[in-house]
Amino acid sequence: MAKPVVGIIMGSESDREVMSEAAKLLDHLGISHETVVSSAHRNPEKTRAYAQSAVGRGLKVIIAGAGMAAHLAGVVASGTELPVIGVPLAGSALSGVDALYSMVQMPAGVPVGTMAIGRAGAKNAALFAARMLALTDEEVARKLKQFREEMAK
Repeated sequence: MAKPVVGIIMGSESDREVMSEAAKLLDHLGISHETVVSSAHRNPEKTRAYAQSAVGRGLKVIIAGAGMAAHLAGVVASGTELPVIGVPLAGSALSGVDALYSMVQMPAGVPVGTMAIGRAGAKNAALFAARMLALTDEEVARKLKQFREEMAK
């Protein structure tokens, strides 16, 4: 298998079902990826090490999914120069709005591209990552074009 170029990190094992939508779409597009569970609050050292080692391991984009008011995407973004795409997940009485706010309200200088709450956000995060990769990878660009044509049918 090819070396992963996209990292998918989630705050809890319970996030896997939704975040697997991103993995499935990356698989469909032939984009190598890895998946890690690491909470910004329960495993801060592991999360920081993951972010800091991402460039050296060959990752080009990181997708971070978390629920409640978790700051996973922000913590990851603060530890890497790579683009980080946040996926807010439902998981509280606020149905993911708290997670959405924690991602879109990042302070200046620590950007997190933020998608919709839940499955649509996970899928769009994968597509957004693919679009970034397509800027320098003609094969990914071709597969993305084919995917869009399939959707149009």
